[in-house]
Amino acid sequence: MLFHALTALLLAAPAAPVPAPTGTPGGASIDAASIDAVVRAYRDATRIPGVAVAVTRGRDVVHTAGYGHTAAGAAITAHTVMAVASLSKSVTALAVLQLVDAGQVRLDAPARGYLPEFTMADDRAAAITVRQLLDQTSGMSDTTYRSFSGSAPHTLREAVASMRGARLAADPGARYEYHNPNYQVAARLVEVVSGQPFGAYLRQRVFRPLGMADSSTGNTADDLPPSGRGHRMIAGLPVALPEPPAFGAGSGGVLSTAHDLAAWLIAQNSQGRGPDGTPVVSPAGLAAMHRAAAARSYGLGWNIDETASGAPLIEHSGGLITVTAYQALLPSRGYGIAVLANAGSQYGDAPALGARLIALIEGRPVPPPAGPTPLIGIDIVLLLLTLGVVFPAVRGIRRARRWARHRPLGPARLARLLPYLFPLLFLVTIHRVVSVLYRGRDISWPQTAYLYPTFTLLLVVAAAGCVAVLATRLCQAVRMSRADRRAR
Repeated sequence: MLFHALTALLLAAPAAPVPAPTGTPGGASIDAASIDAVVRAYRDATRIPGVAVAVTRGRDVVHTAGYGHTAAGAAITAHTVMAVASLSKSVTALAVLQLVDAGQVRLDAPARGYLPEFTMADDRAAAITVRQLLDQTSGMSDTTYRSFSGSAPHTLREAVASMRGARLAADPGARYEYHNPNYQVAARLVEVVSGQPFGAYLRQRVFRPLGMADSSTGNTADDLPPSGRGHRMIAGLPVALPEPPAFGAGSGGVLSTAHDLAAWLIAQNSQGRGPDGTPVVSPAGLAAMHRAAAARSYGLGWNIDETASGAPLIEHSGGLITVTAYQALLPSRGYGIAVLANAGSQYGDAPALGARLIALIEGRPVPPPAGPTPLIGIDIVLLLLTLGVVFPAVRGIRRARRWARHRPLGPARLARLLPYLFPLLFLVTIHRVVSVLYRGRDISWPQTAYLYPTFTLLLVVAAAGCVAVLATRLCQAVRMSRADRRAR
């Protein structure tokens, strides 16, 4: 079975890119058929197994649809529940703004005034405001608090409590730094101020008023339903994998559908009112979410940017390890877009597909998908190297007796064996190396293994081979040393 699986990976070839349609002139209108064509062209080229899409304009739903299948093999529809990952931050921000609208919270007041349990090993934390949590300028950082590689909490209360020993990396308000725990603190604040569990609050105050009947939120990767799990692309082929352990309530735990996200997008483009006119947040609160400070491009749970045509763009991307997500608002045209893809890749399939839908809306040529060709080549090379590592390891084990007989085991010979430990050392610390490459962003070892599966496999095999050679040589050397002493 393993041989056949490896053979299939090694023989995988990139799919030929399928040309996508060009946008409609002037971006006057798009329809279900043109959206379907863009999505299918992208899927044909990239082989991502499943996608869900929602496109709205004003208060109208242009199209909601599902394509492909879930990791469990079920067909994806507009009502399939999938993970929205960091799109959850805009939902948490809206929940906080609802409390602001109700006069229960002030954005520029210290968060600790509403959440006394939020303490850190840094006196400056007392000055962190609610707004600074939402616009990611609290001074909290992955470099001073490891939310993924540390002990994993199971509740928002535990998540906030685990920050007590952390320090700030900057003064509150001094700089922007994307940090998931900002939104975990904000979600816990919603719980404490409202007196409700966060999931119950969202269900009652956000999802139900908007008609998002299939939406909910969870705490950890264990809360993902079968339809919310995804894949990693290895040598161009999707491999269904369970999501590695992580805590995401408030920052990445929302589960939703294309149908429900259409209602969410309509509210964002309709002054905070859902499809039936029900208000969920004030126009002023919505404007605060969609507005960034002059020195930043991040509002409250949204990035504020511009499209290739120069039009304003309000967006947010997201990704777990096995899924990606994207949402965008084009205020000048009244459109909203949401894309959920159940394959994790470094290219970010949901944002890439979202960019193509934006081009379609704006009447620009839709770029053909690049396809996974570079990653296929890298994966195949790494798999071949993995197979190649096995042979010198076997040879080293078989020749251990000859090595031990060559000369007595002394300090010099022991020192020459130390390099055999380097692959093992690299393997157990690889997540720290990746964290440096990610500019200090925290990452756990399992997440690293998922992000770089073929490279991790190479390291595992190399480390196992080197340790086996080292152990065999030492055993043979000790055995021969005892034999020599007995012979004397």
